Order: sequence, then C-alpha cells, then structure tokens
Amino acid sequence: MNSLFMAFLVGGAFCIIGQLIMDLTKPAITPGHILVGYITIGAILSGLGIYQPIVDFAGAGATVPLSGFGHLLTQGTITAVQQKGLLGALSGGVEAAAAGITAAIVFGYLAAVLFNPRG
Repeated sequence: MNSLFMAFLVGGAFCIIGQLIMDLTKPAITPGHILVGYITIGAILSGLGIYQPIVDFAGAGATVPLSGFGHLLTQGTITAVQQKGLLGALSGGVEAAAAGITAAIVFGYLAAVLFNPRG
C-alpha cells in the first residue's frame, strides 16, 4: 500500500509541475516543450545517477511518466555501451525502449482506426 501511495505522490507531482509550467507561461511553453523537457531531464538525471533512487522510491510513479522514458533510454544506452562498446550508443536506447515504442504505435494505430475524430 505504501508503494502505491508513493507512486501516486511522485507521479502526481510530475504532472502538477508540468501543468503549472504550462499554465504560468502561456503561450510560451506548450505540451510539446513539456514532453521534450521531461524526457531530457529524465535522461540527464539518469546519466548522473540521480533518477534511479527516485525509481527505487516511487516505482511506477517515476517509470511511467515521460521522465521515466528518458531514464529508460539512458540506461539502455549505458548497458549497450558496456556490452558492445561505442557502437552500442547508437542502438542501446532504442533496444531498451522497443516494447514501449511498439505498443505506442500499435495502440495509436488501433485508436485511429476504431474512432472518428470530431472536428
């Protein structure tokens, strides 16, 4: 139960921060900026070894948000470089995130096929 609460708190905090940034900087910061910013921040914090303790503390509250995607890309790249050398830097992140990327493409396609947008 405690881990669910921590996941909710940390994931919710990430959402609140992103929403506040968008609301307080309209129209300068858009959802696209938040998306790129969170992925970049997650990757940088992961590379510095700061993000893993957040993941250990919050579980899915830290791995599911966009910053978790940046963390996954960075950890995949680090692992691939250790195993394959410098060439692993080109493929490690994508290999680590392949399942999530594939799911996003498949479910996005299914949603586009099954539902009609209202405009």
